Amino acid sequence: MKQLIETIVKPLVDYPEDVRVEMDEYDSRITYKLSVNAEDMGKVIGKQGRVAKAIRTIVYSAAGSHHGKRVNVEIID
Repeated sequence: MKQLIETIVKPLVDYPEDVRVEMDEYDSRITYKLSVNAEDMGKVIGKQGRVAKAIRTIVYSAAGSHHGKRVNVEIID
């Protein structure tokens, strides 16, 4: 899943080398934390959060049930 997020985000940003995805796994959920260069934050979020919502939708769909765990994507600065 980390590779999928990186594949989606890197073409969108000016500094692809700064894209980082970390995974935190809990009992009932998996959280992917996406961080990008500060200058690229607006490109990843998009107008009214549309790009961020699209990224989350793709990841949720690709994750499916993922062993019964809920998958979250957080964009951190």
